Amino acid sequence: MKTKVLLVLALGVSVMGFAQKDEIKEAEKALKKGDAAAAKASLESASSTIGSADERMQAQYYAVLGNANYDLAKKGDASAFEPAVEAFQKVVSIEEASGKEKYTGVAKEQMSAMTADLVNSAVEDNNNKKFMEAAEKLYMSYKLSPMDTIYLYYAASSAVNAQEYEPALKYYNELKDIKYDGSSVSYTAVDVATGETVTMDKATRDLYVKAGTHKDPKEEVSPSKRPEIVKNIAMIYQQMGDNEKALAAYSDARAVDPNDVNLVLGEANLYYAMGDKDKFVELMGQASEMAPDNPDLLYNIGVINMEQGNLEAARDAYKKALAVDPGYINALLNLSTTYVNEGNGLIDEMNSLGTSKADIAKYDELKNKKDDLFREGATVLEDALKSNPDNEGVLTQLKNIYGALGDTENFMRIKKLLGE
Repeated sequence: MKTKVLLVLALGVSVMGFAQKDEIKEAEKALKKGDAAAAKASLESASSTIGSADERMQAQYYAVLGNANYDLAKKGDASAFEPAVEAFQKVVSIEEASGKEKYTGVAKEQMSAMTADLVNSAVEDNNNKKFMEAAEKLYMSYKLSPMDTIYLYYAASSAVNAQEYEPALKYYNELKDIKYDGSSVSYTAVDVATGETVTMDKATRDLYVKAGTHKDPKEEVSPSKRPEIVKNIAMIYQQMGDNEKALAAYSDARAVDPNDVNLVLGEANLYYAMGDKDKFVELMGQASEMAPDNPDLLYNIGVINMEQGNLEAARDAYKKALAVDPGYINALLNLSTTYVNEGNGLIDEMNSLGTSKADIAKYDELKNKKDDLFREGATVLEDALKSNPDNEGVLTQLKNIYGALGDTENFMRIKKLLGE
């Protein structure tokens, strides 16, 4: 009796194996007819039992499943890329374990072709501002071709553009872990016949120059992307509110690129947000010393101080920027704004006063101070108009100041300059 039971079980397994084979054949026929959806449907009924099949049949099953999904992906179903990749990777792992390779070569060829398709699709997604879709495809491309680490870098950039900071952080940390550098050397020479600069590999460039068909050989080195990567890690942690990790990341970033003043500014701003104003002042001082003649840096120092309500420090930074570049319009506008903001800050105090003789005197004192600050802001912009008479930003801000002062004559003069 026991023998009969075993025989029945054996027959059951055999029948199941034939069923799987038939389903795979049906899927292959459907694929040849171009019906990938029908192929997937045929394979679906075998999916629950394929794990008990032998390695050869498993490899065949996943090869057909990979082809079906890849065909759907090529026809526009972007969601089919990932299951196609997973199926082909299963083929490779099953046949590597068994030591018998029948479908591995085709699976690898398909994955290579898929990498190119994924990258092209990601480029299209980025152009259409579908940044996260692009990031996922680029990350999949990297997983398919780990040697092409540039795909991981682009995946991180696309995720940042999508403002999806968690996956961006994951990608950047992977880049950091694999010590991605991203620097490169391109070799160029000028084609004597056309006068065009051509980029090529070094051996070909040197051969053409020696032959006389090209001249002016040059080597152009693109800088390492490591400073950018560690800086972005720090900024993302800060954006996500993880201040401790952000500080650690800023420390790593400054170790990689100690001369990047924007890192110092970012760290300073973080310390201010954390309530450590002493550290903020210390780091802002460091930034000023690192680039005393850089108007953009001085302007950024002014912006950060103004955002934090440090109007005197902001004013000082804007004046230093203007000493280097007197025509720096944004510095002029913001310098004027520091006076306006300080004047506006007195209005609440004025409105809180009562009607006693002392309060009325205090009100007049504060109003005069406010008006003086507004006039100081206007003076900055009137000076700016001398070299930028048609700047709409300057004119608009001036109009608003004169309106707040009740200076009708100057208000109408500026309105006329604006063409209103």
